[in-house]
Amino acid sequence: MINVTLRQLRYFDALARHSHFGRAADACAISQPALSMQIREMEQAVGGVLIERGARQVSLTKFGEELLHRVRDILRSVDELGDFARASRDRLAGRLRVGMIPTIAPYLLPRVIENLARAHPELDIHVRETLTPKLIKEVAEGRLDTAIVALPVSEPSLTEVALFTESFLLVRPAEAAGTPVPSSEMLREMRLLLLEEGHCFRDQALSFCNMQSSPPREVLDASSLSTLVQMVGAGIGVTLIPEMAVAVETRSAPVSVSRFKNPQPSRTIGMVWRKSSPLAGQLQQISEVVRLAAAALRAPKGDGGAKEAAKKPVAGARRR
Repeated sequence: MINVTLRQLRYFDALARHSHFGRAADACAISQPALSMQIREMEQAVGGVLIERGARQVSLTKFGEELLHRVRDILRSVDELGDFARASRDRLAGRLRVGMIPTIAPYLLPRVIENLARAHPELDIHVRETLTPKLIKEVAEGRLDTAIVALPVSEPSLTEVALFTESFLLVRPAEAAGTPVPSSEMLREMRLLLLEEGHCFRDQALSFCNMQSSPPREVLDASSLSTLVQMVGAGIGVTLIPEMAVAVETRSAPVSVSRFKNPQPSRTIGMVWRKSSPLAGQLQQISEVVRLAAAALRAPKGDGGAKEAAKKPVAGARRR
């Protein structure tokens, strides 16, 4: 009989994810020597080498890669036992692991956390902000309970629930206020600033402009919407940002914000979770909390605010 502990399985999973003993030990909140000892004991228990140890990082052996799939199945099943117990309660309580993409998290997250804490004070919320492919993978593997992303994700194992739709707005230098809003065809002839590859918002903006993922014209990349807006304020080019981000990102930049003519570019934001999740019913309730938080966030501004912003520079914005 193989004597492997659940703790060793979690340590092995962490080491496989981080490919580094130090980072994996930090993630598991133990010392590096302790982690190394547990991995060696696990190797002895299963009768094979799991890790190729290098000077700077580690990699899995073929045996380790084959075992990892089974280990993650076991860990997911164990976590779902806890989820099953939580789902049987009358109230929402316990750990909730939520993922969000970077073009949503800074704007929606504070209000969502506030509303969830007020409505369900016994929830222990853990947030993970990263790109869509990583979030989908982690939800599917059971490392996240749910994720808030742009839909569709088209993953058969996941449930998708649409929450709201928001438009993309055009951000130009302040002196462009009041000038005609360029069409998508005209944008292809301008210096368009976009998020770096890997962000779904980049692909959505390129799709609106009918440009490929590697457009032939000069396109400058950034890692955040904030950087894009500041670059526009410096006169480097123009960009598109989701409506939710406008109030936060344009308040300290000398830019003008304009709404495109119909049909406006937009995206649908929603929540995803595993179809097999015992928390499906609770996650459906949480999706309503998120929906209401997003509606409250967008309500004060409305269409009028965006149209007014198209006529003049953002209030308070000035060159320094």
